[in-house]
Amino acid sequence: MTSRPAAAQHLRDLARLRRVRDRIDREYAHPLDVEALARGAHMSAGHLSREFRRAYGESPYGYLMTRRIERAMALLRRGDLSVTEVCFAVGCSSLGTFSTRFAELVGVPPSVYRRQAARATEGMPSCVAKQVTRPIRNREAQVTEPHLA
Repeated sequence: MTSRPAAAQHLRDLARLRRVRDRIDREYAHPLDVEALARGAHMSAGHLSREFRRAYGESPYGYLMTRRIERAMALLRRGDLSVTEVCFAVGCSSLGTFSTRFAELVGVPPSVYRRQAARATEGMPSCVAKQVTRPIRNREAQVTEPHLA
C-alpha cells in the first residue's frame, strides 16, 4: 500500500504530465525538446521521460512526432503543399527524419501517401478522413512495398 505523501506526489506528477501532453498538442509545430518540456513541468528530463512513458505508453518525443505526423497527414491530404512545405509546417527541421518517421508510422513515404490519400479520401468529410487515416501509435506500422496505382 502506498503512503499518502507518495500518492499525493503521484497525482501531482500526473497533473504535470497532462500539462506536458497538452503543451505538445498545442505547440507541436514549435521547436520542442524533452529538456524544455521538463523545465516547464519542474521535473528532470529523465523523470519526465520515464513517467510520460509509464502514463501514456510512449516517450514525449514519440508523442510529439505522432502529433506532427497526424497533422502532416491532414496537410498532405489537402494537396496544396509540397512534402517539404508540410515537413516544415509541422515543426520538423529535417526532411529526412520527417520522411523516415512518417514511413515508420504510416507505412508509406509522405509522397506516396499524398498520392494515395487524395484518391482514397475523395469526397469524405475531413473529420472522417482523419479517423480512418490515423497513424498507428505505440507500435510501428508494418512496412510494405509501396504500390503505385
